[in-house]
Amino acid sequence: MPDEIRGSSPENIQNKWVIQLCHGYDMPFHDVARQYVALFSGTEYKVATVFLTGKKNKQVAGLVGSDEVVFLENTSKDIRGLKLKQIRQVRELCSKRHYEFCIAHRFKSVYIATHVPNLFVIGVQHAFGGYKRWGRRFYTQRQQNNLALIGVSNAVRDDIRACLPNFPEENIVTLYNRIDIQQQKSYLMAREEARRILNLPDDAFVFANVGRLHPDKDQSTLLKAFALICKEHPKALLVIVGKGRLEESLKAEVKTLGIEEQTRFTGVIPDAGNYFRAFDSYILTSDHEPFGMVLLEAMMAGIPIAACNTGGAPEVVGNTGMTFDLGDFSELARAMQKMLSINSEQRQVAAQAMENRLTSHFSDEAVRVAFWQLPFVQPFSG
Repeated sequence: MPDEIRGSSPENIQNKWVIQLCHGYDMPFHDVARQYVALFSGTEYKVATVFLTGKKNKQVAGLVGSDEVVFLENTSKDIRGLKLKQIRQVRELCSKRHYEFCIAHRFKSVYIATHVPNLFVIGVQHAFGGYKRWGRRFYTQRQQNNLALIGVSNAVRDDIRACLPNFPEENIVTLYNRIDIQQQKSYLMAREEARRILNLPDDAFVFANVGRLHPDKDQSTLLKAFALICKEHPKALLVIVGKGRLEESLKAEVKTLGIEEQTRFTGVIPDAGNYFRAFDSYILTSDHEPFGMVLLEAMMAGIPIAACNTGGAPEVVGNTGMTFDLGDFSELARAMQKMLSINSEQRQVAAQAMENRLTSHFSDEAVRVAFWQLPFVQPFSG
């Protein structure tokens, strides 16, 4: 039987219910679940969040903020193949309560949810390529009468539309990821404290990059760009936060470029977004970032940003940061040079522009309004 954790709200016959189906709760997905629960704040709806994988975890349940959390406690291996067990589990849940519709994250959750009779499913796609496989395209096209799809950026939305040309275009839309602005503000450490904890010099100008050390993140371009400027700026420091299979090769490249003294690899830092005020700028070199939650964290800290102009990153940054072409380390070096010359007044103006953009595009409140205006959601709005 599924393991349930009830929320604090009493059951009320007047309430309508939505079921949210998630693959698992490893970061960032327990926060993704929270984001979708927040869409129903102040409405007549309650939300039951179901995690297909992962052991029962009361801390995660509290972070999600759902009216009910269910841990089905499957393993990743369990949900390969036809997923017959998981389909039975979700059908059993839906037989005990009427759900107006389902929000399903990633294709496996969509596949399972669409096996529940008469349940309208909103599938959320968080990455590129989710619908490129022939089998997924064929299955999804057949479900189009009872299914709508969301991409976390216009770039992901367009990728889905390209894969599913016969699916109604108006039912493949964008809904941005978001951040709890007040909560994240409360987590942000002051610059001095964050630098002390991270052991960063007070007088250094710190460029930062946070992410897996993986070819998709293209930290090699960042190293080459930094090498072009660091000799002229001996107090410039590059901090790379994360782990991955390219760690040794990137460290070897640092040595080859002669920038060992000014480059630091920190490994993984839990809750790294809380330390972003320790940095003077943030650089995102990823070659096809679907959205870039880390950009929201950098914007919350109010630090200048330069991001590769591929994927969803340009949509997030808008006109509040700089962009550069994929792999163009010379162009990136010029952007980094500009960051070094920004004065305190210009930084304040840029920080305010970032906060305004967060509020208007990526806050819980802004996206809640956008969600209830989606054409396939409006029939459920009362």
